[in-house]
Amino acid sequence: MRLIITEKENAARRIADILSEGSADADRRNGVNVYRWGGTRVVGLSGHVVGLDFPPEYENWRDVEPVELIDAEVVTEPTQENIVRTLSELAADADEAIIATDYDREGELIGKEAYELVREEFDGPIERVRFSSITDREVREAFENPDDLDFELAAAGEARQVIDLIWGAALTRFLSLSARQLGNDFISVGRVQSPTLKLIVDREREIEAFDPETYWELFADLAKDGDSFEAQYFYDDDGSEAERVWAEDVATGVHKDIDAASTATVTSVSRRTRTDSPPEPFNTTAFISAAGSLGYSAQRAMSIAEDLYTEGYVTYPRTDNTVYPEDLDPEALLDSFVGTDDFGEDAESLLALEEIEPTEGDEETTDHPPIHPTGELPAWGDLGEDEWNIYELIVRRFFATVAEAATWERLRVVAETAGHRLKANGKRLVEEGYHAVYPYSSASENAVPDVEEGETLAIEAVDLEEKETQPPRRYGQSRLIEQMEKMGIGTKATRHHIIEKLYDRGYIEDDPPRPTKLAEAVVDAAEAFADLVVSEEMTAQLEHDMTAIADGEATYEEVTEESREMLRRVFAELRESQEEIGDHLQESLKADRRLGPCPECDDELLVRRSRQGSYFVGCDGFPDCRFTLPLPSTGEPLVLDEKCEEHETHHVKMLAGRDTFVHGCPRCAADEADESEDRVLGPCPKCGEGVVPEEQQGDGGSAAEAGGDLAIKQLRSGSRLAGCTRYPDCEYSLPLPRRGDIEVTDEHCEEHDLPEILVHDGDDEPWELGCPVCNYQEYQARQTIDDLEDLDGVGPATAEKLADAGVDSPAELTDVDPDELAAQIQGVTAENFRDWQAQLTS
Repeated sequence: MRLIITEKENAARRIADILSEGSADADRRNGVNVYRWGGTRVVGLSGHVVGLDFPPEYENWRDVEPVELIDAEVVTEPTQENIVRTLSELAADADEAIIATDYDREGELIGKEAYELVREEFDGPIERVRFSSITDREVREAFENPDDLDFELAAAGEARQVIDLIWGAALTRFLSLSARQLGNDFISVGRVQSPTLKLIVDREREIEAFDPETYWELFADLAKDGDSFEAQYFYDDDGSEAERVWAEDVATGVHKDIDAASTATVTSVSRRTRTDSPPEPFNTTAFISAAGSLGYSAQRAMSIAEDLYTEGYVTYPRTDNTVYPEDLDPEALLDSFVGTDDFGEDAESLLALEEIEPTEGDEETTDHPPIHPTGELPAWGDLGEDEWNIYELIVRRFFATVAEAATWERLRVVAETAGHRLKANGKRLVEEGYHAVYPYSSASENAVPDVEEGETLAIEAVDLEEKETQPPRRYGQSRLIEQMEKMGIGTKATRHHIIEKLYDRGYIEDDPPRPTKLAEAVVDAAEAFADLVVSEEMTAQLEHDMTAIADGEATYEEVTEESREMLRRVFAELRESQEEIGDHLQESLKADRRLGPCPECDDELLVRRSRQGSYFVGCDGFPDCRFTLPLPSTGEPLVLDEKCEEHETHHVKMLAGRDTFVHGCPRCAADEADESEDRVLGPCPKCGEGVVPEEQQGDGGSAAEAGGDLAIKQLRSGSRLAGCTRYPDCEYSLPLPRRGDIEVTDEHCEEHDLPEILVHDGDDEPWELGCPVCNYQEYQARQTIDDLEDLDGVGPATAEKLADAGVDSPAELTDVDPDELAAQIQGVTAENFRDWQAQLTS
């Protein structure tokens, strides 16, 4: 039997379909799909099916000094036991095996892991095939020309795993123990993660330290024959043109002079043309940047691109290359799009060019080509909206690289009035060139009418604008990845994962990413006590060393030992200041949770978490002060900058995926509930009059507890509900909207004998909620989730990934560990899983 092993299940399905010419069947073994035809079996892994860890004796954080992990043994354990078992069973019956994992360092390591599992069962030939796109041609050519595993490349990937494990585990434990921050709230540190975090924190420091300066700019509307255009005042500043005026009296004087004039005389006119060259081919960083301009995060863009690659529509998306390979035939690839609705006309126009010569970038590598379409086109309906948007971006980028340059005509006009000069710059697209096929690059024009030197122009309006210099902008995700690449932090395969991990760990929030107080504290502590932890030079050096392993210039043992020695130096610095570091981190951890003054003592109110996992507001003076306030039970609290004027308390936002909402001031919510009165709607559907027989009511037994009413109640947590007036003896309740004014109407529900309700929120038409019992029953029916794709954010591709990982139903999803599953599935974060679990339990 021939056994073929791929990196993912969907790659196994597609390769089996290609090699079997559509005749392969699928068997289910240990919950894993196995594709078969004739004497061939194809099985897909789920990325790494084994993982690195320390032996069990190192598990207890309190019993093991973090520094001991530096020299601890690193062991390999199965992380996907059902896949490992299936692979072993298949290998036992195999005569030959072929590794067909992705063609990069990570893929080679995954292939080596599979190699070792297979080798435990048989000693026959094991070959390696490599391809850059899962298309019929490339897959068949790869299997016709198999090669051997590159054990040096795999060793480079393994070195990365070992180094990241040791650095991450040792430093995470040290800082978490120092700050007494254990459990789910541990402080995470990593070899690549921490220098990346320092980049973000350093930019935030620049923003906070920025001292704005006031300046003025002056604009005038000039007109020729009623055709007006804007011109800007400028002056000579040591041989260069300056537009900003830094003295207010000078600015107002210039404004007064020009405003008093009625005309300006053209003193110079210059015209020139400029060639606008097409963009170079997509490498990973450029692709992420372009996808970011369409609103896609780095992680989401790569996840979609990987799915398109697996389906055979685009080439492998992890590449540094910006030069197409010599065997790429641009004309043949363009021809595959002729006749299609979306790309046909553009493909024909490009084929009609006299010469088709693709652009080239500076990076040329031999592993993967730049990202481009394969020529295998998706059928209508095969792609969702996001997948189509990314696919079209990749197709049109290829079109742009074989298109002609654009040509711009630029017109510069300088006019003078009252001794002051005004300039206007117009531009017009003369030859559309690549802009005709690539709408993502700006082609906006600025019209300035044709004028001649000596002409007199009317001054229609003069405007003096007061402005301030602006701080540097925060890094967007794509710019952050570009900066990481420039500084040698991470690789094309890991950078977007690092950013996602920083979000998951609570170190950054918003987009563009902004560091939390915890992030600033971790970076502060590292800089003060162990600068190597956040040094980009250190991680760049290790990246270089791991590349040296792949090139045969260094060994796995040399590089991992060098890394351990670096970490020993870090701990030598850290241990001298452990108590000081712990105090600093603890104070900083409070910064993100501080709400305002406690009304009963001199301490501050903080967002706290109970042992059961729920959040509440408590005093920092506990146990001396036991003042508390409830918070909503849904979501995770985020302290906002906005403050309540009455209580000087920060507002709170509850992060709950699609159900995220602003709770506001917790003290106001509690006061409002204390002052509110219950509004009776009618008999309680569980214990009220008519529910229990009248003859049993009031006889002193269990029926004496009957007779409650259903009433609208305002809770101190900010929630509203319709609940029984006999609570807690009767716990019947129904949720009501958190916002809006509730109007109880005269219309009654015949089934439940309760009035119908309207909710007024703003100027829109009121929401006809109706009978609260009927409404809740309808809501429960709508919320019933029978299939994974019923969840918000789970499409067919994600559902397929979940199924590959053994999660086939909503019930199974509720029981998984989000962090463990996120490590198995590319493109899906732990936060995604928590959001879906919240949907299932809400």
